[in-house]
Amino acid sequence: MSNVQASLESFLSLDGGMCSALVDANSGMMLGQAGTGVDLELAAAGNTEVVRAKLKTMNTLKLNDKIEDILITLGKQYHIIRPIASKPGLFFYGVLDKTKGNLAMARRKVQDIESGLAM
Repeated sequence: MSNVQASLESFLSLDGGMCSALVDANSGMMLGQAGTGVDLELAAAGNTEVVRAKLKTMNTLKLNDKIEDILITLGKQYHIIRPIASKPGLFFYGVLDKTKGNLAMARRKVQDIESGLAM
């Protein structure tokens, strides 16, 4: 994997980028973090449950597909979850200020980060 810390910090360079983390979906533990604004330890554990629930639902529905990303839209923030395709069990988590950020640019940035972490 490329430099995890640099990848996480690159999300913060986005307008509205607040914080990011690389999370082990098997344990809910963070492997790295950057930024502030959200309790990332709590968010990592909670979003692990989101990823597990979605995978379980996809399995129940017998969907032969993969999660590209999960977007949670709050009143003031976007929360983006993107599994690392080449590293099963890991996902990127980023929080974007809704009033300052551009969701399309953030999703593109997360895609680039995921590609970089795949190396």
